[in-house]
Amino acid sequence: MFFNSIDFAIFLPIVFALYWLLKKANIKVQNGLLVVASYFFYACWDWRFLALIIFSTIVDYLVGIGLSTQDNKGKRKFLLLVSVLVNLGFLGFFKYFNFFLESFTEAFSFFGADISGNSLDIILPVGISFYTFQTLSYSIDVYRKKLEPTKDILAFSAFVSFFPQLVAGPIERATNLFPQFKVKRTFDYAKAIDGMRQILWGLFKKIVIADNCATYANEIFNNSAQYSGSTLVVGAIFFSFQIYGDFSGYSDIAIGVSRLFGFDLKRNFAFPYFSRNIGEFWRRWHISLSTWFRDYLYIPLGGSRGNAWVKIRNVFIIFIVSGFWHGSNWTFIVWGFLHALFFLPLILTKSNRKHIDVVAQGRYLPSLKEVCLMLLTFSLASFAWIFFRAESLEHAYSYIVGIPTWSLFSMPEVFPKTLVVLLVIFMMVEWLGREQEFAIAKLGVKWKWPFRYAMYYGIILTMVLFGGEVQQFIYFQF
Repeated sequence: MFFNSIDFAIFLPIVFALYWLLKKANIKVQNGLLVVASYFFYACWDWRFLALIIFSTIVDYLVGIGLSTQDNKGKRKFLLLVSVLVNLGFLGFFKYFNFFLESFTEAFSFFGADISGNSLDIILPVGISFYTFQTLSYSIDVYRKKLEPTKDILAFSAFVSFFPQLVAGPIERATNLFPQFKVKRTFDYAKAIDGMRQILWGLFKKIVIADNCATYANEIFNNSAQYSGSTLVVGAIFFSFQIYGDFSGYSDIAIGVSRLFGFDLKRNFAFPYFSRNIGEFWRRWHISLSTWFRDYLYIPLGGSRGNAWVKIRNVFIIFIVSGFWHGSNWTFIVWGFLHALFFLPLILTKSNRKHIDVVAQGRYLPSLKEVCLMLLTFSLASFAWIFFRAESLEHAYSYIVGIPTWSLFSMPEVFPKTLVVLLVIFMMVEWLGREQEFAIAKLGVKWKWPFRYAMYYGIILTMVLFGGEVQQFIYFQF
């Protein structure tokens, strides 16, 4: 069930109406409705994998109960280990079994040994990378005594399976989201309207920006050997906007839908293409994942404490693991390795925390230096996206070596003018709203209602007239 589908347009109002009709009932009834709705939402993909979510939920619930009654340090570590092994075990089997098997056989073949292994026809459960990390955050935080374990299995099940962010995040921390399932929610009209605005902007990002860019990015990447260097550059740029519109659009919709039900999810994107270096980019891109790795991997490894070697080691570990989290392909690992390289100068010069404010804050226009820094950061990110999008390392290599040729100075064979105009308008709106939670959070709020609603219907009309061919959300594969 896609967020941009007719099915979801029917599903959401029904669940919303039932949910608020039950507001006077016991909170367990509302949580129970959310569990049923979330399981139905997930079953629309493949009902067989509901068992994984339910099993993971029961394991982490019982681990939490066990930790609440156990003071022995060794036994507490064992209980945490159970949670880690179960969650990462499922993730490792479904996502990486064939990758490790193929890499193993290829490595022995390189040394002349003929070893064959039969790969399994494994279907990747949608969202498994997201909900396993979410449940792990609960077990780890309970272990660290940052969160009180719960005996309310219904509230915990609703936390694990909450349908707006179940399949592609944001990856919520238990310390933020879970307590919201334990308190009574009241309908907040202002919050609901704000949620609707964020849903609208998320749909625009997905339908108009991401889906249109996908058409041309797919054409160029799938036939890269046939195109000029300038066209390959255009393809990389289109994919950069595709993945941003696709993933941040999903996050906007998820956060907006959650607000309709009285929940506040963490922000997942903060206009990353206006970043002035890679450090700032990663503070603004997929924030829920980058902070998860920071708190549960980077800091335990020592973080930025210690000598230069320790800092460099930790940066490479976190970025390579982040790349591996995205998929079982060497292209993702190289993508993570590249970002570690890009990050390295910031660590060595101790400037990774240099840009923590909003670019050109309080000003309409950036300075020339800020423009150059943003263009450089966007170029580095777009170059790395080539590996992310490529089918293999060979494909990425052939794509990249096709760029620095004399054809780089020719007119691109693929240059859709309408899409370019839409991208320019999109970035202008994003720029004007960069100090807000999302681009149109404050746009038109103080206008008289005819003008405000004209803007909303204008966005809807743009989606109808210029919407691209429907594409699956990219991060569903992760």
